[in-house]
Amino acid sequence: MAITYRQAGVDIDAGDALVERIARLAKPTRIPEVVSGIGGFAGLCALPSGMIDPILVSGTDGVGTKLKVAFASGVHDTVGIDLVAMCVNDVITVGARPLFFLDYFGTGKLDLDTGEAVIRGIAAGCLQAGCALLGGETAELPGMYAPGEYDLAGFAVGVVERAKLLDGKAAKPGDRVIGVASSGLHSNGFSLARRVLEVEMKLAMSDRVEALGTTLAEALLVPTKIYARAVTALLTACAGQVRGLSHITGGGLPGNVPRVLPDGLGVKLDLGSYARPAIFKVIAEGGPVDESEMRRTFNLGVGLVAIVAPGAEKAAIEALQSAGETAWSFGEVVSVGAVEFEERVILVG
Repeated sequence: MAITYRQAGVDIDAGDALVERIARLAKPTRIPEVVSGIGGFAGLCALPSGMIDPILVSGTDGVGTKLKVAFASGVHDTVGIDLVAMCVNDVITVGARPLFFLDYFGTGKLDLDTGEAVIRGIAAGCLQAGCALLGGETAELPGMYAPGEYDLAGFAVGVVERAKLLDGKAAKPGDRVIGVASSGLHSNGFSLARRVLEVEMKLAMSDRVEALGTTLAEALLVPTKIYARAVTALLTACAGQVRGLSHITGGGLPGNVPRVLPDGLGVKLDLGSYARPAIFKVIAEGGPVDESEMRRTFNLGVGLVAIVAPGAEKAAIEALQSAGETAWSFGEVVSVGAVEFEERVILVG
């Protein structure tokens, strides 16, 4: 008897059924610039009308080992939000408006309900970011992944006027630094977090952790914040006064803030100016993990940093707060001379 593709581990019918579900989920994310729908060979999106000198901005990322928490808990509808956030939050740091998002979903054997849950999260993330879920790729790869597991990658494209591009070059000593709260770990440092929580502390994902007020899985699966609408509010309220934006991901504050500053400048940040989320204390004490390692691994409760002119600090904080974010005065830009990259961030408190 002839062998079929399904017998080899690939179910074309299941893939087609998932595309139909994706099309329904993607429809609410459509923006006026979208030209095509889901299902073609390529997604089509026009540039916004009225732009004089548009620059396209792109970003790509994944969710990392946070996916292991989704596998262990059986909760798959939040990691898609993380996927969008990790890409879009990079794109907006140059002042760009996110236009569209593409995803890659790879798994050993396609489970329709799991796939739909993941894409539902991606669509929810796109709605939060104000961008379209324009297309993607679903790959069924027998033997590549353990049963019940999958991997995700995302790709975001945005646009910004050249004259409004944020490149950090305008930053000066005395500029103010504003912190914007994260929702927790976001999608970085999970290899260390899981080593502490699961191996050293011997916690199961279903265990309730009193210090967190939730189960371990619920605490770890809180989605990464998407700052697109808040940044739009900030740029509108403080036009011409925003010097730079830094998305705090792997590497923490020392590894990310210098990326948006000219050589010779750094920042002095007050870690005592805000309340660090409880998850970081649990990890630090449960390891234990040294404070220096915590600082260079996790965001420590700061998901975004904005650098603004001194006179714009109050308006910037108010704009971010009005957009629903927790924002505060975090420090200032200082001259540091010729020092190592991470030494350009001085953490006190």
